[in-house]
Amino acid sequence: MERWMVRAAAVVASLLLVSGASAQTKDWSNIRIATEGAYKPWNFTDPSGKLVGFEIDLAEDLCKRMKAKCEIVAQAFDGVIPALNAGKFDAIMAGMNITDRRKEAIAFTQPYGRTPSTFAVLKSSPLAKLPEAGKVYSLNADGVAAAQKSLNDLKPLLKGKVIGVQTSTAQANFLEQYFKDVIEIRQYKTTEQHDLDLIAGRVDGVFASMSYLKGVVEAPDNKDLMLAGPRYGGGALGFGVAVGLRKSDPELQAKFDVAVGAAVADGTVKTMSMKWFGFDVTPQR
Repeated sequence: MERWMVRAAAVVASLLLVSGASAQTKDWSNIRIATEGAYKPWNFTDPSGKLVGFEIDLAEDLCKRMKAKCEIVAQAFDGVIPALNAGKFDAIMAGMNITDRRKEAIAFTQPYGRTPSTFAVLKSSPLAKLPEAGKVYSLNADGVAAAQKSLNDLKPLLKGKVIGVQTSTAQANFLEQYFKDVIEIRQYKTTEQHDLDLIAGRVDGVFASMSYLKGVVEAPDNKDLMLAGPRYGGGALGFGVAVGLRKSDPELQAKFDVAVGAAVADGTVKTMSMKWFGFDVTPQR
């Protein structure tokens, strides 16, 4: 038996033991899942108004594994955690990275996706020549020294620039932590909004997940855009994208954890990754 299955089975068994499998345990045959609906290709709304994307497909797969009937609803990203804790829905699947700050408010499953974050700029911008294009740095313990040197090298090149970022995201926290003394950080409700300002030249660059920006710069209408500079992961940027849940619902967390682990292990996440991103976002174990 896979180690993740052993761990998940132990969690479920302990939860049943504590509850005595009593009628007090909540029935999770119906689950409401919130997504943003504006973070292509993780989750977005197609021209017909239907929610589609990697996380929509994955949510439907996870619900089948849990033998649950699920309703997926759209929710603005900047209010998604308060709305979860207020009981408006039961889970979040919205490209949300696990971070220490978020873990203070909600619980997470194991991650089902992980990609670094980077800059997108106009090809005509001086920032198009940012050094170390495509090089990946980790802000976790083993790589933090090299990452910090890279960040220090970028500061004089970014000084005085306006960088767009989606509000309430790990990327916004990253810019605040490392660059607030040298750049103007302009926050937007959605990534689509900062893309429009980048194309119009109202910001010098944007900072977001590479999994999102790759699709942006490859779109036919965005031929003047490009990725620039190094890519960063870990630390303030989080430890992978996962399902967010209320801390008061450990039974549901255990069910999702089993389902996510199975989808990762049997290659479902990889298959869906290739469909929506063109590369594999499966977290490396």
